[in-house]
Amino acid sequence: MASLNPLQGALGQRRAAHLLRRASFRYTRAKVDELAGQTAAEALAALLQLQPLQLDQPVYAGNAGATPVTWVNPPQPNNATLPADDNDLRRFVMAWWLNEALHDPGAAHRMGFFFHQFLAVTPDFGTSMEFFDYLMLLRWGCLGNFKKLVTKMVVDNCMLEYIDNDQNYVNNPNENYAREFFELHTIGRGPAAGPGDYTNYTEDDIAMAARVLTGFNHADRDEYQDPETGLPAGKGYPQSHDFGPKTFSARFNGTVIQPPSNDLAGMNAELNALVDMVFAREETARNFCRRLYRFFLRRQIDTEAETDIIGPLAQTFIAGNFEINPVVEQLLQSEHFYDADDAAATDEIVGALIKSPLDLSHQTLSFFGVPIPDPVGDTLTHYTTFYNDGIMGRLMDWSGLFMFYPPDVAGYPGYYQDPDFNRQFFNSATIIARYKWPEMLLTGTHAWGPGADQELGTKFDFAAWLRDGGVISDPGDSYVLVQELLRYLFPEEPDNDRFDYFLTAIFLDSLPPADWTYEWQNYLSTGNDTEVKIPLSRLFNAMLYAPEYQVY
Repeated sequence: MASLNPLQGALGQRRAAHLLRRASFRYTRAKVDELAGQTAAEALAALLQLQPLQLDQPVYAGNAGATPVTWVNPPQPNNATLPADDNDLRRFVMAWWLNEALHDPGAAHRMGFFFHQFLAVTPDFGTSMEFFDYLMLLRWGCLGNFKKLVTKMVVDNCMLEYIDNDQNYVNNPNENYAREFFELHTIGRGPAAGPGDYTNYTEDDIAMAARVLTGFNHADRDEYQDPETGLPAGKGYPQSHDFGPKTFSARFNGTVIQPPSNDLAGMNAELNALVDMVFAREETARNFCRRLYRFFLRRQIDTEAETDIIGPLAQTFIAGNFEINPVVEQLLQSEHFYDADDAAATDEIVGALIKSPLDLSHQTLSFFGVPIPDPVGDTLTHYTTFYNDGIMGRLMDWSGLFMFYPPDVAGYPGYYQDPDFNRQFFNSATIIARYKWPEMLLTGTHAWGPGADQELGTKFDFAAWLRDGGVISDPGDSYVLVQELLRYLFPEEPDNDRFDYFLTAIFLDSLPPADWTYEWQNYLSTGNDTEVKIPLSRLFNAMLYAPEYQVY
C-alpha cells in the first residue's frame, strides 16, 4: 500500500540526497550532509522558501570590457530603445534564469520549471522584457497559490500572444486559450464520453470560456503593473469583451456566468467566476496532483498510487484553498517518496527517473563546483559562450531539451508524453551529448561535432577541486576517494563488484593503491598534476557515463 504517512526520524545521507536531487537543481555534498541530520519536515521547511536572487535581472554588454547595462527594469515601454537586438536579449534572459537556478539552494527554481512545463510559453512570443516578466510570475507563484497563479497567467503578456488570446474579440472569438485553459492549465481532458464531450468539459464549455476571455490583451510594460505581483501584465479592454451571459454545460452544473457590470471590473469578475467554477471540480485538484507526482516521483501512476496518493493529496490541496506548499510538503515528506512504504526499499521511486539535460547540467556543475564566468565582470563569456552556446546550444539541445522552447503548448514531451516519458532524454538521438558532457568539462571545449574546438567558457580541474574543495575527506586514499564520490553521485551505493570496477579497473588501472597515494602527495608538494590527471580523468568520465549517474 502506497503511504502518504510522513517519514519519521532523521533522513540520513541516502534519503537526503534523494530529496535534494528531486527538489533542487543545486546539488552539493555540504547540503546533503546538512539535510541528513534533519527530518523530512525540517528539510522541506527550508527548501520551500523563496531565496534571494544572485542578480535581480540580467545585464547586457555588447563588447568585452564594456560596462554592463540593464534594460528590463524599471519597466520600459515596449517600444523602448534597447541595447541590442531583442532576439539577442532574449538569450540573455534565458541565461540569467539558468544561472539563478544553478545557485538557488532551495526548490523555487525547480517549482518554477514545474510550472513552466505546463503553463508553457516560448521566448519568441513577446519581447525579452515580457519573457522576463513571465519567468518572474512563475517565481512569484511557484510556492504560493495555484489558483492565483493560473488567474494571473491569463493576462501574462507572453501567454496572451502564445495561445492567441490577443486575437480573441467579442465579434471574432478565438477559442485557443480557453481550450488550453481547460486541457492543460487546470482540469485536464478526461476520456471521451461522446461527441464534443471530454468527461471533464465539453466543446460548448470551451466556447463559453472563450467568451469570458474576450478582450484580455497586451498592455505596455510601463502602462500597467499588477498591484499584487508588482509585475507588468496585460489587462482587460471592455470595448472588446462579450458582456452577455455564458451558460456552461452539465459538466459544470449548468453554471451561468454574467458580469455584474459592463466595464473592466465586470470583466475581472467574470474571469474570477470562471476560475472558481473550474476549481470547484475535484478533478482540477487531482489533475494538478498527478502532474506533481509525475514530476517529482515517477512518470507512471498505477491504481494504487491514484487511490492512496493522488486522492488524499487532492483533498489536502482543496482543503488548503489550493496553496502549493502544503501539498508539496505532504508528498515529499511521505514514506512513498522515500521508498519506505513497503519491504522493498529500492524498487519504486529512488533512482526511478532519468535525469533531464537540465538536471544533468546543473547537478554536475554544482556538485563539482565548476567555475562559472562572472555575469557582470565577464558578461559575454557568462551569457553567450557558457550558457547560450555551451550549456543550452551544445548540451541541452543535443540531449533533447530545447530549454524554454517546448515543441508545443503541452510542454516538453519528456514530462508528459506516454509511453516514453523521460526515456526520450536517453535514446539513440540524445545519448551522444550526454556522454560527451564530462569531456566538455575536462577540455573546456564543445568536444564533439561541428565546432568541437569552440570554447565552453569554463574548464573543470578535478585535481584542484579535490585539493582545495574539502569535499572528499581524504583524496590521497583511493578507496575513500572513490567510495565517497560514488556514494554522493549515485542514488544507491554500488555493490562490491561495481565498486571494485570503479576503484580497481578504472581509477587504479589495476595498480597498487600505494601508487595513487604517492602520486597524490607528489602533486600536493609540486603542483604538477601530470600523473594524477590521467586516473582522475578516467574516473570522472566513467562516473558520469555510468547508468547510475543518468538517473536520480
